[in-house]
Amino acid sequence: MSMFWQRGELACVQMVELITDYLEDALPRAQRRRFEAHIAGCPHCTEYLRQMRATIRLTGELRVEDMAPHVREEFTELYRRWQAEEGA
Repeated sequence: MSMFWQRGELACVQMVELITDYLEDALPRAQRRRFEAHIAGCPHCTEYLRQMRATIRLTGELRVEDMAPHVREEFTELYRRWQAEEGA
């Protein structure tokens, strides 16, 4: 599979950028159709989508108490940096 645009098709690079919107059902209809057409023909992106769904499902089962204190601190710091970048 090419990593570049070909005849209106989405490339794997664009798939990675769109996956969150796809999973949240936030893609416009035409872009969603292109996304699904790519998934139908790309085993690598199909696997990536499967992994993202599993990650979301498992993350939803994670409780704060399940994390070691240093892991909680790392996540808190990552969140703060992300928030600072979003506000910039």
